[in-house]
Amino acid sequence: MSATAIELPLFPLNLVLFPGTVSPLHIFELRYRQMILDCQRDGRAFGIVLARPESEPLNEKPYPVGTMVDISNLMRTEDGRYTFMAIGIKRFRILSEHRERPYLSGLVELFEDVAEPEHDLSILRQQAHGLFNDYLGMLLEASEGNKDIETNLPAVPENLSHFIAYFLDIPEEHKQRFLELTSTRQRLQEEITILRREVPFMRQILAHDVPDDL
Repeated sequence: MSATAIELPLFPLNLVLFPGTVSPLHIFELRYRQMILDCQRDGRAFGIVLARPESEPLNEKPYPVGTMVDISNLMRTEDGRYTFMAIGIKRFRILSEHRERPYLSGLVELFEDVAEPEHDLSILRQQAHGLFNDYLGMLLEASEGNKDIETNLPAVPENLSHFIAYFLDIPEEHKQRFLELTSTRQRLQEEITILRREVPFMRQILAHDVPDDL
């Protein structure tokens, strides 16, 4: 067992959350209400893990890597349900699992990407940043939202790669693979490949949606 292993409640979902990203959650099952109570009492975080597609209700099987999250803006409804924002902090690998409480828990080990040449990462970051900024801009244009989003993109290559992975319209299993990678360079390279395909496709769709002048 790793000397840095920590105990963490685990919440299997059909969701891959990344460090630096946020997702609203609605807790209604009794076992996970208890998890939130325990986390609040003990002042601890919990982990979001993607449930394997073959999982059965009440006996979910998680993928081996998840994301530790903090709880923000917690609200309790009159009937005991919870709503809050889950804020991704760090990734972890599951070392062992147990069900000593109503919900799944495990011993986990935190990890980050391996160190890689800064020059290579800087070039990839610039390419990914530009493509993803176009990608988001077109999404917002389609929804008539605010297009001023460039300054909100993370500047650190690893953080940007997590942000892009979270927002790309790809299957959760593909996002899980991005989560498990320990190479920022590989993650950015694969995201750039996806964006180079998606950006022209979205641009073409938006152009066809524009009505002809009367």
